[in-house]
Amino acid sequence: MVLESTLVCPVCNHQQQETMPTNACQYFYEYSYCQSLLRPILGHCCVYCSYGSVQCPPVQQQKACCL
Repeated sequence: MVLESTLVCPVCNHQQQETMPTNACQYFYEYSYCQSLLRPILGHCCVYCSYGSVQCPPVQQQKACCL
């Protein structure tokens, strides 16, 4: 399982590498570069599945996510 994901901000296109939590989905993420508040795209469980280079740990393990 990969725990590092690179988030790409849809507002400023800046990239930030983060370690994903393994015990919960992350619904919100405040981007430090431009202070945008990211939320999952409709149908996605978390910001990592929407904007990350790697999907969240539950999705990687093909388990039920926090929807």
